[in-house]
Amino acid sequence: MNVMPMEAPVCLIENTADGKLKLNEKGLKILSNIKVPVVVVSIVGLYRTGKSYLMNRLAGKAHGFSLGSTIQSHTKGIWMWCIPHPTKPGHCLVLLDTEGLGDVKKGDKDNDNWIFALTVLLSSTLVYNSMGTIDQYAVDNLHFVTELTELIKVKSKSEDDETLEFVQFFPGFVWAVRDFTLDLSLDGKKITEDEYLDHALQLKQGIGKKVSEYNLPRECIRTFFPTRKCFTFVRPISGNDLRNIENVPEDKFDPKFLESAHRFCEHIYEDSQVKTLQGGIKISGQVLGSLVKTYLDTINSGAVPCLEDAVTLLTNSENTAAIADGLAHYNERMEKIVKFPIQSEELSKIHSLCQQESLQVFLKRSFKDENHTYFQQFMTELIKIYEDICWKNGEKSVEICNKLIKKLSADMEEKIANGVYAQPGGYKQYCEDRSLLQEHYLCAPGKGIKAEDVLAEYLRQKQAESEHILRMDNMLTDKEKMLEQEKERAALLEQEKKANEEAIRRTQQKLEDEKINQEKNIKEIRAKMETEKENQIKELEKTMESTMKEKVALLEQGFAKKSEFLENEISRLQKQSQTVEASSNSYGGILQSLLPQVLNTACSIYQTRALTASFKK
Repeated sequence: MNVMPMEAPVCLIENTADGKLKLNEKGLKILSNIKVPVVVVSIVGLYRTGKSYLMNRLAGKAHGFSLGSTIQSHTKGIWMWCIPHPTKPGHCLVLLDTEGLGDVKKGDKDNDNWIFALTVLLSSTLVYNSMGTIDQYAVDNLHFVTELTELIKVKSKSEDDETLEFVQFFPGFVWAVRDFTLDLSLDGKKITEDEYLDHALQLKQGIGKKVSEYNLPRECIRTFFPTRKCFTFVRPISGNDLRNIENVPEDKFDPKFLESAHRFCEHIYEDSQVKTLQGGIKISGQVLGSLVKTYLDTINSGAVPCLEDAVTLLTNSENTAAIADGLAHYNERMEKIVKFPIQSEELSKIHSLCQQESLQVFLKRSFKDENHTYFQQFMTELIKIYEDICWKNGEKSVEICNKLIKKLSADMEEKIANGVYAQPGGYKQYCEDRSLLQEHYLCAPGKGIKAEDVLAEYLRQKQAESEHILRMDNMLTDKEKMLEQEKERAALLEQEKKANEEAIRRTQQKLEDEKINQEKNIKEIRAKMETEKENQIKELEKTMESTMKEKVALLEQGFAKKSEFLENEISRLQKQSQTVEASSNSYGGILQSLLPQVLNTACSIYQTRALTASFKK
């Protein structure tokens, strides 16, 4: 399933009466069915500031997220609306509308902090919605950002200050200023909305508690968020119509508001990126659902969500699920295509096709399989399934061949019962009838891969019968009987040799075909690893670019020490990028050893089954 249209939002995270956060199973199920990459756009802000209206605009609807018309906060917890992305085919736009922060009736600061922290952790783009202007009051209301260092950890074991690392994993930041009435000008010059935001976030020189309190939220916004954008909106409509805004025709809106709303939506559609995990790993709705559950379990246990731990947990669960998905696809496709009995060559072609399809299913969901442990497990299980299919194919062939021999030998059985072969010259007649049976048997179509084996087994079973008829034939001398007996045994040995050679040929052919398949598989894995490496380097370069931009800005504003601090962070990011680049050499060696490992596994599985079959004989 890709993205099924949702008629309306559903609750994703519930805010319970006892102040706990609870995952809504319906919302989780919706996410679990989304297999395509997701762009997650969240909105936060004080209650009754029109957040829900903007989210409905992004969904292309007038109705959806609850707007409310009183001073009460309508959105409780976090609500979700998943829609096909308007401008990115094959992607899903996940809209998250949060409970209004600062609801006086709730009176739970910790709950607000966790709602904000979760929104940051889940988003590709975070929209902060405020009213009036970006003044000290508006910045103070975003005090939640200053709590993030206490609510989020980057690494599970680190005593260092991780503040500067947040920019590597946090979403883009958009400040939406509602009911904006000022002229965008500074020192008599026109400025852009982004310049207005940058000016509002400038730090103050000096020391002391007041300067520190003024600078702290601004520093956090500048440090944590890799990109910052601002949109200003005039009041959309006048009078009491605001209480029923979702039912007001668009031609009643202020054109300036509509123009800002249009630019806002365009920016979100075009510039918001796919949600990624640490290392630039793009995620689907499935993984997002697992991520939500992981974070909530951590919070409800009393611990602090850790990005590194979350990725570790997801690596295990998602790669295990990737194995299950890939094997399920293989089973489904093989069951649909394969009709028993089937020749080995044709079965091998189908196996190769279904294996490649299944590998794509596995690779689409798996990530950070750095030592290819999960891939090897996937291939081992898949080869076992294939060998079971080969075994069933052989069993079906045996069944059909036995029925055919029984049908063809019915006339001979009747002659034996009537004593036809017990007369002088009966052995010659028996041999002629048996040769005719073999000729008809070998010419019959649709016998499958065990035709030679079944014929050899038939001749073995009839050996005593043949020798008895030979001994009873008085037309033959003892010497002639001895020669005929030797011919019988030689013919049986020849047929058994033929059956064994055919079995060996099939096993060797399977291994040769498997080698070709695995060489293709490893090319696919190499391509995936290259893509993951490129994404990781791009993520680091993006972080370096934003850090460099901030460094230059701080230097221009006279904050030399803070700028120098960022220079150290840039050096750390450069080293990290070089390490990622160098890793391609090391995983080349791992891939080189992967082929013989998988082939040895396949050889062991095929030969074990072959030995089992020979023991049964």
